[in-house]
Amino acid sequence: MVSENVPTPGTRGAPKHGSALLSGLLRCSRCGRKLIVQYTGAKGQIPRYACVRGRLDYGQPNCIAFGGLRVDDVVEAALLTVLQPAAVQAARAAETQAAVQRDEAREAMVRDLEAARYAADRAFRQNDAADPENRFVAGELEARWNRALTRVAEFEKRIADHDVAAQPRLNLASISFTALAEDLQTVWSAPTTDPRLKKRIVRTLIREAMADLDDARSEIVLTIHWVGGIHTQHRLPRRRRGQRNSTSADIVEAVRTLALIARDDVIAGTLNRNGLKTGHGNRWTRERVTALRSSYRIPVYCEAADGVEPWLNLGEAAAIVGVAPRTLRLAVERGEIDATHPLENGPWIFSRADLDSTAARGLALRANVHSRHPALPDAAQQNLFSSTT
Repeated sequence: MVSENVPTPGTRGAPKHGSALLSGLLRCSRCGRKLIVQYTGAKGQIPRYACVRGRLDYGQPNCIAFGGLRVDDVVEAALLTVLQPAAVQAARAAETQAAVQRDEAREAMVRDLEAARYAADRAFRQNDAADPENRFVAGELEARWNRALTRVAEFEKRIADHDVAAQPRLNLASISFTALAEDLQTVWSAPTTDPRLKKRIVRTLIREAMADLDDARSEIVLTIHWVGGIHTQHRLPRRRRGQRNSTSADIVEAVRTLALIARDDVIAGTLNRNGLKTGHGNRWTRERVTALRSSYRIPVYCEAADGVEPWLNLGEAAAIVGVAPRTLRLAVERGEIDATHPLENGPWIFSRADLDSTAARGLALRANVHSRHPALPDAAQQNLFSSTT
């Protein structure tokens, strides 16, 4: 379901709300109208830019519409490139300003403390000079003195709390501000960063952006007009539904290769050992591998009816060649025999047809002639342990 600028706090409504960076700045290159932001997805947080003002106002067909995630990523990368050179300088200026503000606040509290101490000292002198026999006057002066002492204690505690709160900042300022300035991407992508602050930065640097669609190449053409008068153009492929969270193409190819010799549960374990995740960042299970195969039309592994498997792992291939698995693996690494190794921490995959080649027979012959590990002990070899019988 698509909602057009429905006022929900934090996601939709005025341009300052929501996560779309170019809300209110993006204009259609075909008709010149401003693009509006539509939020889609299960939680209504996926931005989509669409030129629908002609349809809403005059009943005309929609001009263009495209997903906003990739567009915002391009804008974010361009902004960080512009901001990075001055980030360290801005961070140091911010730290200096913060230190000055802390000092000014402390000086103001110190002045209030001096005034409170003067008032307390004056109340003490008045109470000391009062006639003890006049109980009403003496009681009032003593109460004033107590209130003045309480006020002095409050200011002293406020200054102590201020010093305690400021001390860790002074110790960590030289590290945190510089580190955050050098890693501006982390600060920008942090969940605690207010989207309204991001949009203020965007509007400070970008005057306007123009968007168009290249249907022939299936690309989004984005032209950014910077405040300084420079124009930059970016071309990015249009995102298909679910493409942002889709599984990596390398993982798909690895599953396609592993499915030649392994079932889905074995493939899931292999992917997890290599630290690979699904498109949504989850661990692999048999069900998820099955879903991936179904989506990309990858055949399931089935044992051959005659027992002659066309694809073999390292141990099975070594048994057919007649050599040790390590000998066969070293031959593959030298390029003598063809094999596939889709994952670093995964099996080697051999074609049975390749194992009937001249190179494979030559490897078996050399391994048998130059065997370093005889099956029987040598009669001339001495025993290191004396007999106990």
